[in-house]
Amino acid sequence: MKKNYLFTSESVSEGHPDKVCDRISDMVVDTYLRAEPQSRVACETLTTTNKVVLAGETRGPDINKDELILKVRDCIKDIGYEQEGFHWSNVNIDTFLHSQSADIALGVDATGNKDEGAGDQGIMFGFACNETDVLMPAPIHYSHKILRLMAEDRKSGKLKNIEPDSKSQITIEYKDGKPSSVKSVVISTQHSANINQSQVRELVKPYIEKSIPKNLLNGLDDNEIYINPTGNFVIGGPNADSGLTGRKIIVDTYGGAAPHGGGAFSGKDPTKVDRSAAYVSRYLAKNVVASKIADKCLIQLSYAIGVSKPLSIYVDLFDNNEEKSKYVEKLISENFDLSPRGIREMLDLNKPIYEKTAAYGHFGRDPESNGSFSWENTDKKDIFSK
Repeated sequence: MKKNYLFTSESVSEGHPDKVCDRISDMVVDTYLRAEPQSRVACETLTTTNKVVLAGETRGPDINKDELILKVRDCIKDIGYEQEGFHWSNVNIDTFLHSQSADIALGVDATGNKDEGAGDQGIMFGFACNETDVLMPAPIHYSHKILRLMAEDRKSGKLKNIEPDSKSQITIEYKDGKPSSVKSVVISTQHSANINQSQVRELVKPYIEKSIPKNLLNGLDDNEIYINPTGNFVIGGPNADSGLTGRKIIVDTYGGAAPHGGGAFSGKDPTKVDRSAAYVSRYLAKNVVASKIADKCLIQLSYAIGVSKPLSIYVDLFDNNEEKSKYVEKLISENFDLSPRGIREMLDLNKPIYEKTAAYGHFGRDPESNGSFSWENTDKKDIFSK
């Protein structure tokens, strides 16, 4: 394994067209789960100039179409879109949600002696490392933080003339496998026509120092800070680029620092193991690293549609100690119910907690009293430190 290298991760803001779609799709999930915790939802969203389209499958309460449309407008308003080509008050919204396939329901539902099965086949990965206090890789963590702080100040009115659509990218030099220094920062942000690029730079640059520890910024060349490198970025959001649910899966997870099984999260209720098994994989990996038996941990789970138990559990602790990895696998098998039902009960996932996961990463967030980000708790670390 390389010890000295450069590694880069990117993030996108809640106003990025794909993230607008993720937010709307997760709002639909929350709306159904709030009305009926056992609801099934698979909702995809498309956005483009003055248009939002919802499509997918649901099973549960009868949610009024007009109610959903109002909630879509609320999402767009909260993000901050009041632009000519995409305005919360007059964007055209179509919904094409319909009942879940009976064949899929047959495989997932618990019947007789059959436990509830996975909603699909697939592989899911969880990862944790001790590079940051939230046990996330440093490049993605700080990329998220820049955009999150910018959005908070934009919405409060503290940051003026900056619009919702933005991206960040951070390159960090690693020495002996540890983050040593930031080598470059890229921030591209939509802005009003009232300011020029030097003013954009003046507004945005302070968020780098607010987000990244000083020891990592020592020696960062000002010429390696790229803010709106292409120039004007006035036209943005869905008016500039169409958006789709589930197109930012690397941003949503570990910024490329760990493998990804390929399944997106947003728009899916927690019976879908694409989401719930990825969450529990992170939960397990984070507790392993929090126990201090390893600096890094990668976990893979695999499932088959309609089958309740995982087909495989794989652990890599990155220390060439195969016996220790096998021991962790054994502890996981003996102490955690990784059936779809077991995961949902363990992490209390049948709650309307998903809309806020749609931007700034599903991992590395603070657990909240309402159950949000329960997979970020480290309450099981003692299992692995014995």
